[in-house]
Amino acid sequence: MSTTEPTTRGVAALDFAGLTTLRATDPGAIARAWAARARRPLLGADGRMLLVAADHPARGALGVRGDATAMASRADLLRRLATALSRPGVDGVLGTPDVLDDLLLMGALEDKVAIGSMNRGGLQGASFELDDRFTGHTAAEIVARGIDGGKMLTRIDLQDPGSAATLEASARAVTELAAHGTMAMVEPFWSTRRDGKVVNLLDPDSTIRSITVASGLGATSAYTWLKLPVVDDLERVMDATTLPSLLLGGDPQGDPRDTYASWGRSLAIPQVRGLVVGRALLYPPDGDVAAAVDIAADLVHGGGA
Repeated sequence: MSTTEPTTRGVAALDFAGLTTLRATDPGAIARAWAARARRPLLGADGRMLLVAADHPARGALGVRGDATAMASRADLLRRLATALSRPGVDGVLGTPDVLDDLLLMGALEDKVAIGSMNRGGLQGASFELDDRFTGHTAAEIVARGIDGGKMLTRIDLQDPGSAATLEASARAVTELAAHGTMAMVEPFWSTRRDGKVVNLLDPDSTIRSITVASGLGATSAYTWLKLPVVDDLERVMDATTLPSLLLGGDPQGDPRDTYASWGRSLAIPQVRGLVVGRALLYPPDGDVAAAVDIAADLVHGGGA
């Protein structure tokens, strides 16, 4: 089965045309639905979390493996997300306002953790890609709608002056979210440009540097979490912080079994509290979203997920 034909395993037929009709005729329904949404604690009894990520399209990043437009269909993406969120052990989703609002209107966010993606301005491949300015959720909107946290991409390039503005904006968001007791999820990378392309440096020492900078952002770290890549020597890397951290899946490459094994080893580190995975779970090679999600849920929560 191709990655464009997800196995949904019983997810009800979804009325995507109805979403557009509702948006056109009753836009206030979104605010009402956020106000009425059933919420849950950020963490369950085991203190771990599995989130599905769906904020890539807002940066123009639509590719999965060799398919440059794999995420281009919103109906297909929402169907995959609905499948993932219906599975036991999936705690919630990370997304931009458009995606979260769609899922909300579909009823898929009830009793789920919802994390808003705050800065999507550094479009993939742009000359201004490292200008990660805040174009999505604001701290005020996250608090007003009862969204459970805000995530900020924070890439640091010592040769790019735009990194200073990104750091300042991320620090401000951490402070504003913490003032309301709301999670701030900082996703740091030590980055550079090679042949005009932004490259995140994923060696252990560069990752440690990114962690130490990100951990110090904002007026308090009380509500700060980190979203980090799986890199070599991860135990030494994670020793750079006491902040609770979620590991990201990244652009899936190679055998999924190797990816799952890597996640499993990483989850044994005390600072690692779970996973935030998008394309690797939503677009598995065999198209079986439910099966891929179930494997990740078992890794995060154990056999009782």
